[in-house]
Amino acid sequence: MKKSAFMFLSLILVMTMFLTACGGNGNNKPAASPSPSPSADASATPEESKAPDPVKLRVFSTFGGTDAAREAFQKALDAFTTANPHVTIENDTMSANDDSFRTKVNTDMTSGNEPDLLFYFVGADANEIISAGKVAPLDEILAADPEWKNGFMPAALGFTKHADGKTYALPLTGFYEGLFVNKKIFADAGVELPTDWEKLKTAVAAFKAKDIIPLAGPFDQSHYLIEHFVLSAAGPEGQAKGLANGIDPNWEKGFAAVKELADLGAFPKDAGTIDLAMASNYYAQGKAAMILEGSWAVGGFVNADTKDATVQDNTTVLPFPAIPGGAGTGKNLVGGFGTGFYLAQSTVDDAAKKDAAIALLKHLTTKDSVKTIASANGGIPAVTGVEVDGLKQAQKDGLAMMEAADSVTSPVDSKVTPETFSELRANFKDVASGKVSPAEALKRAEKIELEYAK
Repeated sequence: MKKSAFMFLSLILVMTMFLTACGGNGNNKPAASPSPSPSADASATPEESKAPDPVKLRVFSTFGGTDAAREAFQKALDAFTTANPHVTIENDTMSANDDSFRTKVNTDMTSGNEPDLLFYFVGADANEIISAGKVAPLDEILAADPEWKNGFMPAALGFTKHADGKTYALPLTGFYEGLFVNKKIFADAGVELPTDWEKLKTAVAAFKAKDIIPLAGPFDQSHYLIEHFVLSAAGPEGQAKGLANGIDPNWEKGFAAVKELADLGAFPKDAGTIDLAMASNYYAQGKAAMILEGSWAVGGFVNADTKDATVQDNTTVLPFPAIPGGAGTGKNLVGGFGTGFYLAQSTVDDAAKKDAAIALLKHLTTKDSVKTIASANGGIPAVTGVEVDGLKQAQKDGLAMMEAADSVTSPVDSKVTPETFSELRANFKDVASGKVSPAEALKRAEKIELEYAK
């Protein structure tokens, strides 16, 4: 069975179990205090009843800025410190949309300032910190607690397993990405939803003529644009090839399609200067008809100034249409479990911190914690038996979209080095304007890949 098909079938299992919320499996047991409670046993000796020594842990994550799960994550941390009052947690956060997030992680890891728990990307992004021995393999820790380990979805652990076959990151929630569209704007303009490439081009031209931004997207923080144009042209197998072994011709078709839509006026006039947050604001304020984003974004489709949720209520999500002449089917999705909790090797080696950090790691991946986070960001729970509360219609549409997908694959930035992906982004604006050809942009990225992927 092809890898993409296996991932897809595994994710179908995830969704089925998620939607039916079938029975518990013990993953919800409360995280035990790493040290005995002083009042646990009245007959305990003075030495046995000694209060645990204070422990301070630092957790660094993407649950910052405007992240939909920011408050939910803090709630999960607070629950742990309430149960373990001798533990103090520094909740250090940054937004994943902030490009300096990766820089801070690398700086902390190489300067001896690594956090005890790190919530970070899996795949190529983690290669350096893993190869440098900065994070600990978790396989033995998982094996020592089968009840905890078996609470994870097998597909979820499969997505986070590293290339060396070991598990360094434990997933919390999964995601999907797609083309989010404002159904009301489409209906008011008498335009069909963009279910194929020709309908997408028709919609772009129609909204451009009405002075509505067709597709909100920044050229610098073009992560989601690149992911979808490449996947829709190259298909999951072509996308997975990356650039280390030559340039798949369909990657060039994907970048050529960027220029095609740009010529039709698809992107904001200030796409070259805005960031992803501003692009999202355009959509949330009803100034844009479409945006390429992830499942976590739905909670933010509310006007920040007026708190009006009209856009959110009128949003649905579709697969990005297949690009003609390519290998995509129009039902290929970017998604999976692309982030997880890493445990610093230095923390494992620190007897004063190790038990508390492992207890916190277990707590953050219990059913209660995962439900708290998933209910906030609409993500797919990485553990079984979780029923997510309060899903918006767009989020329900997203789950249905995943069930109907031909494939679900991790983003293209997990197939190339971070330096290569930065090069792709750096050339995106010039490809859209025609200053750089798709072929030249990809050659530049290939050169970087060959240099850094050694």
